[in-house]
Amino acid sequence: MNARTSPLAVFAEDVPPRNRDPNYPAPFAARMEGREKRPLGDLFGLQNFGVNLTRLAPGAVSSLRHAHSCQDEFVYILSGFPTLVTEEGASLLEPGMCAGFAAGILNPHHLVNRSEQDVMYLEVGDRSPNDVVTYPDDDIQALRDQAAKPARLHSEPPCANDAIGGSRGTDAGE
Repeated sequence: MNARTSPLAVFAEDVPPRNRDPNYPAPFAARMEGREKRPLGDLFGLQNFGVNLTRLAPGAVSSLRHAHSCQDEFVYILSGFPTLVTEEGASLLEPGMCAGFAAGILNPHHLVNRSEQDVMYLEVGDRSPNDVVTYPDDDIQALRDQAAKPARLHSEPPCANDAIGGSRGTDAGE
């Protein structure tokens, strides 16, 4: 076993925010203004799943509305009142509420802060390789490679087998 090189515990709000641009190309990246992510899982060297403490300023969104083919996602609201937007419509969330999105389920989602105060929440997602992320409102897809490296956005799917709703696993894509 290797010796610990990461801290044992920290105050989440003391973790520096991620200072890289979002994975979205222009003009989509500009829509992420007001979103601040603190990568908690990365600090501890977590490799199988990620955890972010995310702040949405008033008017900000968590992401483009999206669905994953292989990655499960979970959010837990700490403070504020975000609106969860899915295929079923809009639902107002409040502190203590949580929502989960199973891989391969075609229900694109995102959080929108329509309130006058900041929203803080934890987001958790696995780091599945071959994930295809579909953004139906914007007609783009992101592909995560075999090594689960960050996604690249494409305007067309790489092949018909990579559509959302296919079987879970490394051949189906996400």
